[in-house]
Order: sequence, then C-alpha cells, then structure tokens
Amino acid sequence: MPISIPETIIIAICVGVLILVALIIAILSRYRKCPSDKVLVIYGKVGSEKNGQARSAKCIHGGAAFIFPVLQSYQYLDLTPISINVDLKNALSKQNIRIDVPSRFTVGISTEAGIMQNAAERLLGLRLNEIQELAKDIIFGQLRLVVATMDIEEINTDRDKFLVAVSNNVEIELKKIGLRLINVNVTDINDESGYIEALGKEAAAKAINDAKKSVAEKDRDGEIGKANALRDQRVQVSAANALAIKGENDAKIEVAQSEANRREKEAEALRVATAAEAVQHAKAKEEAYIAQRQAEQTRAELERATQQADVIVKAQIAKEQAQIAAEAEAEVMRRKAKGEADAIFAKMEAQANGAKEILQKQAEGLREIVNAAGGDADDAVKLIISDKLEELMRIQVDAIKNIKIDKVTVWDSGASDGKSSTANFISGLMKSVPPLGEVFKQAGMELPAFLGSPVEGEDTETAADKLL
Repeated sequence: MPISIPETIIIAICVGVLILVALIIAILSRYRKCPSDKVLVIYGKVGSEKNGQARSAKCIHGGAAFIFPVLQSYQYLDLTPISINVDLKNALSKQNIRIDVPSRFTVGISTEAGIMQNAAERLLGLRLNEIQELAKDIIFGQLRLVVATMDIEEINTDRDKFLVAVSNNVEIELKKIGLRLINVNVTDINDESGYIEALGKEAAAKAINDAKKSVAEKDRDGEIGKANALRDQRVQVSAANALAIKGENDAKIEVAQSEANRREKEAEALRVATAAEAVQHAKAKEEAYIAQRQAEQTRAELERATQQADVIVKAQIAKEQAQIAAEAEAEVMRRKAKGEADAIFAKMEAQANGAKEILQKQAEGLREIVNAAGGDADDAVKLIISDKLEELMRIQVDAIKNIKIDKVTVWDSGASDGKSSTANFISGLMKSVPPLGEVFKQAGMELPAFLGSPVEGEDTETAADKLL
C-alpha cells in the first residue's frame, strides 16, 4: 500500500527547494569576474591596510571576487588607452621666446598596485571626457614647465631629450590620479618671431654650401682618379697579357703531364683490374664449391630429419595415443565401477536404514502396547491377539471357504459318541485346518487361556476343537 505524504510537507519541501535555489542564484550573481581590459573596484567594507587605516577600495585586475550584499558594491574602470590632443601655444622658452608645441599624448589607467588604488579613489565614476580634460590640464602644465627649462635649439635639434623630459614630468603627475603615460608624439614646433625658421634657413644655407664644396672636391678627385685609372689600366693590361701567355704555356705543360699521368694510371688500373678479376673469379668458384657442399650437407640433414619425422615421430605419436587411450579407458572403467559400487552401497544402505526404521517403529509400538498393558507381556499379547482375532478367524474360515463340493454323499450309520456321521464329516473337515494352538506352538508361544486352555488330560487340538 503506497504511503501518502501530507500536502503540507510537500509544499514545505518545495518552498525550501525554491529558497535554496534562489539563495544559490543570489550567491552566484554576486560573484564577479574581472575582464582583462578592465579593473574591478570593490568599495564599501573592504578591510583595512597594514597600518590599521581603513581601505577605501579594493582593486582587482585579471581575477574574480565575491561581492558581499549590502556591505559592498563594485564598479569597473576601463583600461582602454585614451588619446589626448594637446596644442600648446605661446609657451615661454628659456630664451624668453614663445613657441607653439602641437603634440598628442596617449594615456591609460595603470594596473600597478598603488597607482591603481589612486585611480579607484580619483577616477571612479568619471566619464571618459572628464578623465581626458583632467589629464589634459596636467599635461599642459608639465609641458609648459619643460619648455621653460630648455633652449629652442635643444628643443628643435635634440628632440629625444625633449621627449624624455616631457615623459618623466608628465608621468609623475599622472600617477597621482592613477594614470600612466603610454606614448608622446610632438608633430612640429613653431615660434612667432621666426627664430626657428631662421635657424632652419641657416642650417639649410650651410648645408647647401657644404654640398657645393663637397661637389667641387669630388670633381677634382674624379679627374685625378680618372688619369690614375688610365695609367693603371695600361700597366695592368700589359702585365695581364704577359701573365696570360705564361699561363697558357704552363697550362699546356700541365695538360701534357696530366695526359701522361692519366695513361699511366689507366694502364696500372687495367693491370690491377685484370688481376683482381682473376682472383675474384677463383674466389667465386671456391665459394661456389663450398656453398654447394654446404647445400648437400643441409639437404642430407633435411632428408634425415624428414625420415625421423615421418617414421620415429609418427611411431612415438601412435604410442602416446595408445597409452592415452588405454589410460582413458581404464579411468572410465574405474569411475564406472566406483559409480556402480557407490550406487549399490547407497541402495543397500537405504534399504538397511528403511528396515531399521520399520523395526524401530515396530519396537516403539510394541513398547507402547506393553506400557498400555501395565508392563505385563501376557496382557500385551492378549491385546494384540484381541485386535487381530477377527483377522485370524477370517484366515481360518478362508482356508475352506473356496472349496467347491459339487456333491456329498453321506451314508449315515447313525450317531456315534453322540454325534451323527454328518457332524463327524464337518468336524473332520475343520480339523484339516491347522488349529490355533498348533500355530502358536510353531511360533514358540502358548495360546492364551481365554481362547481355550486344554483341560487336564486334553491336548491343545481338542481344546481348539471345543472352541470351534
């Protein structure tokens, strides 16, 4: 029979499951992961610093954190680079000459621990244009400061020194609000007085004059070099011709010597090849004879092994098969005989146990009869005979019941000893059946007195006749 659950328990379980699921969803919704291009700023109750002061915010870059509800909240700071166009005009240089410095700065929120904390405290909640304006003001001030400490020649010619000075000053100030300088690019520098332009013209004129001087010197060096080249050409051509003739003669001599050496080497090689060919031919014949002899020996051994495999091995296999078959047949006969013996033993044991059980039950029954007769064996026998008396009488009667007498002729001569002839005939017929007394005597027992004890002077047969 199915067990019914009350509806209230089911509703309570469902409500508990819903509350648990809602709690899990709420916990998971408060677990925030920080993307690689952002800084996660957790503010509220975020613990304290090493010196014991309360922390204003906790910054995480490239990780995740659990935001405790009610106690904490969070925002993201974007790490995307910010490009700021700074057109500095009328900046006073060290020479009191005002110049224009158009430039472009690329900044971004720093991911260093301390600087990132400054960004969380000073830039959190600001829009992009507000951050740009704040950084632009800082850059303007530092750029003017650097221009005021340098000459126009340094600014114009040594541009790397100017950029390094600007980068150092600007980055120090930007770190205070959590920014870092990524790149500085100064496009051009101009001044109202034309000083830079004049410097450019002076440099251009100097470069032109130096170029003309260099051209004249190069033309002079070219003519001298041309004459020297013609002289060297004639000398070197004559020397080259002489060397060429000498080289041709030396080459012919070397060719002749090489040809003679070639023919000598060819003859020597032919002689060595002929001798080697003869030696190798003899060795080949010798190896062939040896190989043929080994082949014949191998064939003889193979033939011997084949004969052994065909005759001896087969005989051994037949012998082992006969032994295995004989052992198997003997084992079958042993197991069959053992099985028959076990069956006969089991059958005789079962018969003995059955007979024993029957005799034990009969003994128990007789013991109960004796106990019922008060322990007197005669009374017990009486009880048994009384129980079997009807069956005994039936056996006595059945002995003559089926005798067929078609015709009985009696010549009755009268009564004799008070009995008629017919009565004597019937009495004799009944005497032909063994009386009970005789049966009991044959069994080694005495007929009980209540069934007819013989009178003094009478035998048991007479007593039984009286009973009948």
